[in-house]
Amino acid sequence: MRAQSSAIAPNRIAVDTPAESPVETRPDAPAGTSTAATGTLLAALGVTAFSLTFPATAWGLEGFGPWSLVAVRSVLAALLAGGCLLALRVPLPDRKHWAGLAVVAAGVVVGFPLLTTLALQTSTTAHAAVVVGLLPLTTALLSALRMGTRPSRTFWTAALAGAAAVVGFTVQQSGGALTTADLYLFAALLVCAAGYTEGGRLARVMPGWQVVGWALLLCLPVSVPATALALAMEPVRLTAHSVTGLLWVAAGSQFLGLVVWYRGMAVIGIPKASQLQLAQPLLTLVWSVLLLGEHLTVAAPLTAAAVLVCIAVTQRARG
Repeated sequence: MRAQSSAIAPNRIAVDTPAESPVETRPDAPAGTSTAATGTLLAALGVTAFSLTFPATAWGLEGFGPWSLVAVRSVLAALLAGGCLLALRVPLPDRKHWAGLAVVAAGVVVGFPLLTTLALQTSTTAHAAVVVGLLPLTTALLSALRMGTRPSRTFWTAALAGAAAVVGFTVQQSGGALTTADLYLFAALLVCAAGYTEGGRLARVMPGWQVVGWALLLCLPVSVPATALALAMEPVRLTAHSVTGLLWVAAGSQFLGLVVWYRGMAVIGIPKASQLQLAQPLLTLVWSVLLLGEHLTVAAPLTAAAVLVCIAVTQRARG
């Protein structure tokens, strides 16, 4: 099988052309100013797409059961990704990459969507969004363990400060004790961070959209029968909200958002890209008010603003 290297695949689509830069083939090489700006923009677009995931999931739950919603979104996203891979005649990845793709599939395609959907049955979108603010620190920690990255002390101090703000918010909102929804969310953080770390590593040797695409296709043998079983057992009520929510989490969150997200991580590095997600809770709070009509407590925007300040510090910290 041919290796998925940008140097030997000139027929890839335009969005992946920058993959030929030294950043892709030499993980430790510093990105140039323009390249870093492009990587930051792509990662930020991914964060924006992800910030709509919880409101879209809440909409989807108006007409689908949690298991149906997760299974159907996975199948739809896989069909979209598979169509792109087939149309562009992308060869299979090297055998050595399939283990990493399996981690991406388990964490990003199945684990995170399922666990957060179960949490949103009893948790508000705003609460879940702030708890997920711990994802950047979790991803940075796993990245350090998996890939040997060594961010500076300033980076870690700012990341830990953001995480402390999120933990304090969670305990305060839960009345001093964690709820079942919080446990689902914390489990989702771990599996998603593992998927992000492996996906960011693989995006250095193959375009990010292919990482997502192959991970989605890897789940089809499970997601197709799961969809049939879930739809048979859970009632479905098609509404404008439920259909729109399903389509967004399938196409926007599960595929397009991950495409630009993994590409951005490949350019600027996993630790710095992960810290951009500290902005995600603040964005989701805005969507929860505009799209869901939720009423925010004072603690929610204050916590989101506190972790947003940490972004500026982590992005300026030298690795």
